[in-house]
Amino acid sequence: MFNRIRASATPRKMLALLTALTTALGPSVSPAFGASQPKNMPIQHIVVIFNENISFDHYFGTYPTALNPKGEPQFHALPGTPTVNGFTNALLNLNPNLNTANGAGATNPFRLDRSQAVTADQDHDYTAEQIGFDAGAMDLFPASMGTAGPPPSGGGIVDTTGLTMGYFDGNTVTALWNYAQYFAMNDNSFSSTFGPSSPGVVNLVSGQTNGVVKTLNGTGGEVDGGDGSLTMIGDPDPLNDVCSNPTGGQAQMGSKNIGDLLTAAGVTWGSFMGGFNLNIKNPNGTTGCARSSTGLAGTTADYVPHHSFFEYYASTANPNHTRPKSIAEIGNAGPANHEYDTEDFFAAVKAGNFPAVNFLKAPAYQDGHAGYSDPIDEQHFIVKVINFLQSQRDWDSTAVVILYDDSDGWYDHQMSPIVNQSTGPADALTGPDACGTATNSLPGINSGNAHALGRCGYGPRQPLLVVSPWARQNFVDHTVTDQTSVIRFIEDNWLGGQRIGQGSFDGIASSISQMFDFSRGRRDGRLFLDPNTGEPAR
Repeated sequence: MFNRIRASATPRKMLALLTALTTALGPSVSPAFGASQPKNMPIQHIVVIFNENISFDHYFGTYPTALNPKGEPQFHALPGTPTVNGFTNALLNLNPNLNTANGAGATNPFRLDRSQAVTADQDHDYTAEQIGFDAGAMDLFPASMGTAGPPPSGGGIVDTTGLTMGYFDGNTVTALWNYAQYFAMNDNSFSSTFGPSSPGVVNLVSGQTNGVVKTLNGTGGEVDGGDGSLTMIGDPDPLNDVCSNPTGGQAQMGSKNIGDLLTAAGVTWGSFMGGFNLNIKNPNGTTGCARSSTGLAGTTADYVPHHSFFEYYASTANPNHTRPKSIAEIGNAGPANHEYDTEDFFAAVKAGNFPAVNFLKAPAYQDGHAGYSDPIDEQHFIVKVINFLQSQRDWDSTAVVILYDDSDGWYDHQMSPIVNQSTGPADALTGPDACGTATNSLPGINSGNAHALGRCGYGPRQPLLVVSPWARQNFVDHTVTDQTSVIRFIEDNWLGGQRIGQGSFDGIASSISQMFDFSRGRRDGRLFLDPNTGEPAR
């Protein structure tokens, strides 16, 4: 289908096709302009756990039904559990990716069991994802994004590019399925744009990947954004971070971010990155930028510069990883400039200094990224954070949001609604250099750039969960959301509805407020889980 479109589609036909895709193949979008939170909303603290590289179907395709083989943690859904937009029998048994264009990787989706938690990283580049989507046919995932073989080799289809069609169920991602049972989940949440980790990080905190103002060592992670601008579509490291690759691509953004708005409003906030404190020596003797930890997938550095939320902006960067003067500084202005280690988060909350807005990134071995992490090590970090917060006095005013930076190229059957089009050199969804016709396009950060290129979205679908005493219980939200829906919620709750502007996706995003119920009294809302199994703690 993709080749036929590339060869024959006219701009008028492509526009008609894109319109059909955003209505028939993807859910409808009703941007929540002017949406506001209820008065006196009880959420005083938000903790955003931003993990790595998971599509919705990869973790929740068969929810709430797990195979439950002997020897694996068991999952049995509560009565009345709602279904999700996951795998149908047709998708499981006669999938479009049986397409012969996928070669040896042509396959139906298949279950990966707990012993196969360690897998190879899949291709999740901006262009590769668009080609795999094949103008909405969603049938070229193995050919465009598949990478063969989990280490060590698992044999059979996992030794082909068909590995991208593998999925886990509640016997491996047990904690997340249990959180979905007792709290709220969204099954229509998407990356703001196509592409890998750095665009996901930048979208989460600013909603704007256009406007790279400085680069080092070339522009391999950027593409022409129009009007003389650059748009980030790859994974450059943050400019001047002491841990950034000195010979690799580095970049700095010129747009505002949510941290800028929070600082201006006097709201306490922090970015907490695994491995950010360069003074710590790990049990294995590593320290500095080389601090490392070992999980099921092997040993990897704790800190990944291109995952660092606020390092891409001169206003919120802490390039030398300067330490805060005290625990009391955390969340406030000071030498650390709101950038800390994840260990600082636990220390601050224990000390009674809980910032209002918190962005957390696990040490890399626990962030869920295929290739060097896995869902079981990821589960340990998520459960550690939530068990800890449930034990604090502020739990009754806290919300934890779990979402992801990109899909890693793992198969998901749902075509995303294309709310922002692009006709840049890296686009390929509906034809050569085309993700639609750019008739609907958010501007760049410069006023003269009305249609910034390289920002086609929404991208792939990913999990989104809210864990809070105020979250709706055993609830599946079908509202179309994206990564900036989280900052829209923050803006509504702490900033009186102020928006970042400058073409940010937050201006058209729906909030996540519908995943809460503030009309009733607060429930106890505690679910302590075993970090090893993900099952309720005995």
